[in-house]
Amino acid sequence: MSATLSATDQIQNLILESADFEDFLNELARFSAHQMAGDGDDALCGITLLRDRKAATIGWSSDSAREVDEIQYSLSQGPCLSAAKDEREVYVPDLFQEDRWGPDYAAAVASHGLRSVLSLPFNLHGEAKAALNLYSDVPHKFDGRAAERARDFTREISQALRLAVRFSLHADSASNLRATLESRTTIDIAVGIVMAQNRCSQADAVEILTGASSNSNTKLRDVARSIVDSVGGAGARTFYQEPGKVSPGTGS
Repeated sequence: MSATLSATDQIQNLILESADFEDFLNELARFSAHQMAGDGDDALCGITLLRDRKAATIGWSSDSAREVDEIQYSLSQGPCLSAAKDEREVYVPDLFQEDRWGPDYAAAVASHGLRSVLSLPFNLHGEAKAALNLYSDVPHKFDGRAAERARDFTREISQALRLAVRFSLHADSASNLRATLESRTTIDIAVGIVMAQNRCSQADAVEILTGASSNSNTKLRDVARSIVDSVGGAGARTFYQEPGKVSPGTGS
């Protein structure tokens, strides 16, 4: 990317050039690590998303970045979780002198050759909670001007991440809605089949289906699907009937 472009412009280019949401987030993490490294040093970057009380790294600059993020998830504590949950900046100047999250966290992250951590919350305006996690093998890497640069950068890319998360949430909602509608359609078709076979009302057909679901401890949509599938072949017949009623053609 051209150094003459602003961070916002470069993020917009990332959105346009990325194949999908996951690709964009990984590119964003790599870009963030490059922006924050400075002075030719290496830096790791992970992006933590909190949603439905679950935490996950949704973008990472390298496998090592994802691994050190996941240390916190396994322990249910650490700077990125605190930054995302409490929406506040959390800085670890030197892991060798850190004990806020007990000895296990600091020792585990330091074992990856890292010494300092800076976690900065994103402002997602209620879409979810997230944090940018920066790691360096240099102690006190994110002191002073480096921390200010990281804050400015996080503010710049918050809008891009907010939009990306919003699109992801909407995509999930659309997928769930589509599954719900498909399930509803299957149930409606099954109700019609039971009505025709039992010559009963819609309310009675629904009662038959729900009774079959309850008696067999099977989800209603699965009962409905089995009925719809059963009439796919010639002469196929279901066995869900109104209590005390004999199916047409079977005799009395």
